[in-house]
Amino acid sequence: MAKAVILVLDSFGIGSAPDADRFGDVGANTFGSIAREFVKQKGRRLALPNLARLGLVKAATAAGNSAPDTDDSSDLHGAYGYARELSSGKDTPSGHWEMAGVPVLFEWGYFNKKTDSFPPELIAELCQRTGVSGILGNCHASGTDILRKLGDEHVKTGKPICYTSADSVFQVAAHEAHFGLEKLLSFCRVARELLNEYNIGRVIARPFTGDSADNYVRTGNRRDYSVLPPAPTVLDKLTDAGGKVISIGKIADIFAHQGISENIKATGLEALIDTTLEQMKRQPDRSLVFTNLVDFDQNYGHRRDAIGYGEALEYFDSRLPELLAACADDTLLLLTADHGCDPTWPGTEHTREYIPVLAYQPGLASTDLGERMSFADIGQTLADYFKLDAMAHGDSFISKLH
Repeated sequence: MAKAVILVLDSFGIGSAPDADRFGDVGANTFGSIAREFVKQKGRRLALPNLARLGLVKAATAAGNSAPDTDDSSDLHGAYGYARELSSGKDTPSGHWEMAGVPVLFEWGYFNKKTDSFPPELIAELCQRTGVSGILGNCHASGTDILRKLGDEHVKTGKPICYTSADSVFQVAAHEAHFGLEKLLSFCRVARELLNEYNIGRVIARPFTGDSADNYVRTGNRRDYSVLPPAPTVLDKLTDAGGKVISIGKIADIFAHQGISENIKATGLEALIDTTLEQMKRQPDRSLVFTNLVDFDQNYGHRRDAIGYGEALEYFDSRLPELLAACADDTLLLLTADHGCDPTWPGTEHTREYIPVLAYQPGLASTDLGERMSFADIGQTLADYFKLDAMAHGDSFISKLH
């Protein structure tokens, strides 16, 4: 029998992808930029010895970008490669769905105007159906910046803060005490229904607390309302075959709860890792533990905090031996990402990059997986590993792991 674990280091790209010019991202390199800033600002190299032993540095260097300014390892014990994205966008659902075997081959809808971003008729119907007197924001914005600018007005007026970005997304921020968490979630469910005709990928509820612009902070009660993937994913195939898929963090929301057996919430990098370790020990054979480590993206990538990102990576690296030790002989551990978010890149958006593909099993010899032509190779490998029907996209690398 078999178990598998996927840990998504959200936004941890390892260098601009071949089609990065389509997105204005030529030269973006999340890993490389963090390593460079560490040397520049902290006077030392980024220390990721355990990830290096799994082949991270070799994968990043092989991806064709400049070698990251961090120590490599000659003591390798895992399979390593790098993957490009087939999907049309560089957003969270596209990246996750593709790694589950279903790339997004259509164009999402977007709100491209930087101000007055949303159609007036959409906002009018949303306000009428939810009973709010209006909205604030209506623009492209950083989630933390917009709280500082509009948080006080939101508390005073009761109007939710609605904003978007270069992704196919409609985000709503509201104060948990003054507006109410359930009212925010209800508002977002109505928005999700209305936005289907605009082909918008996600509606995100962004609750926050605090009593002034100086201390408004988003809480762990975020909720993503996603559309369904366009075809059955490897998660569906596994659950349909009697297996289990355990979502940790925001995975269930990304897949609109389809193909999910258990949904376990956790907030913060430490809690997400702790919960993953607990589930690795608890879950039976033919189970997939699927965890998104969102902190890398939302706390550091989008906030353009290269040092904070690097320190979080070092913390993850320090916990990696626990994760490896928790792998039984029949457990396949996969470490990857869903897109890039270079913290030194202009703006605050995701970046089109290669992602790392690192695989570990006890006793696995060092193996170079090379360039993977789609994130879907991960889903196809899982289908192969669990002896499921093949996915329509992706090439399995399961044979290289034996």
